[in-house]
Amino acid sequence: MIEAEFKAKLTDPGAVRARLEQRARPEQATYRDTYFDTANHALAQADRELRLRTVITGNETRELLTFKDAAVDAATGSKPEFEVMVGEREPMARIIAGLGYEPAIELTKRCENFRFVAAGRELLASLVTVPEIDGVFLELETHAAEQDLRAALDDLRTVLSELGVSEDQLTTELYTDAVARHR
Repeated sequence: MIEAEFKAKLTDPGAVRARLEQRARPEQATYRDTYFDTANHALAQADRELRLRTVITGNETRELLTFKDAAVDAATGSKPEFEVMVGEREPMARIIAGLGYEPAIELTKRCENFRFVAAGRELLASLVTVPEIDGVFLELETHAAEQDLRAALDDLRTVLSELGVSEDQLTTELYTDAVARHR
């Protein structure tokens, strides 16, 4: 499955938040991410990601292991994504290290997640802040089969327009790159 996604650095996050609140109630979440790679950065060079994420929402904590393959759409950075829930973070991190991967970068994302249906698709819109990066970002995503990716991206573009997000706000810059540059 491909994570069809647009990311935007918002010029008016308050207006976008208000439009999202008309569609869904927000859920506050904190993501603690560790990205892994080999010593010679083989995953990054191949445009792949291996991430261990802790998601904290209210009274719930979940651990997720995610592998993202190389982008299949250069304009948006949309990638095939494979994700599983894991029981415990530390043993999983040790397994990953035992396979030859080491932590490349760690970061924290604070998110307001809005889940809703548009154009018959389940969407997740997240307003994101990362302490080391200026601004508020919007991630708008859905999952699609490869043969449905164009249509899914078109549907996401329609929702972006309805939220008041213009093309000039879109970005494909990775948080990991921005955080690494800041540090």
